[in-house]
Amino acid sequence: MSTVCVTDVELVARARQGDPAAFGELVERHRAAVYRAALAALRSPADAEDAAQDAFLLAYRRLDSFRGDASFKTWLLTITWHQAINRRRSLSSVWRRVVAPKTEAEADAMMANAPAAGPSPEAAAAQEELRRGIREAIRALSPKLRDALLLAQAGDYSYEEIGAMLHAPLGTIKWRVSEARKMIRKHLEAHGYGDV
Repeated sequence: MSTVCVTDVELVARARQGDPAAFGELVERHRAAVYRAALAALRSPADAEDAAQDAFLLAYRRLDSFRGDASFKTWLLTITWHQAINRRRSLSSVWRRVVAPKTEAEADAMMANAPAAGPSPEAAAAQEELRRGIREAIRALSPKLRDALLLAQAGDYSYEEIGAMLHAPLGTIKWRVSEARKMIRKHLEAHGYGDV
């Protein structure tokens, strides 16, 4: 049976009745969002993949506890976020990954609004210095501000979804993201970056 027009709620019902293909479809539908949520918390692709797998396994085990108060995706992202945070707490060097991302693409994803490096070596050096400043500013944020900012900057989640993942009201999430951005701007201005 095709699952193209089947809702998440219908797939949950079928999975609860023992249909493994139904849960597999839920995994396929939400795999990317789950991975990105874990990556926002962990900043390591390998750790994010492990946390995503753990989240899907835990969601499968807890499928009977899904009440439908929120969307299945929001429920799943909340589980994912908690799995990723637990993993982050157990990793002693997790924030070194924020300071020194493994790839340039990972650094660029963290700093979506940073201007692109120019063609000259001087412009490239200035761009790298700005990136270091942004990473330093992000690292200096409190965990609540940093988590909200990283999830918002990922661009994959609504503020409502972020609120569900972080167990905070919508207004609080908006304030945290705004406050984090202000603090990063102040940090950059204090270090001579001017209008960033």
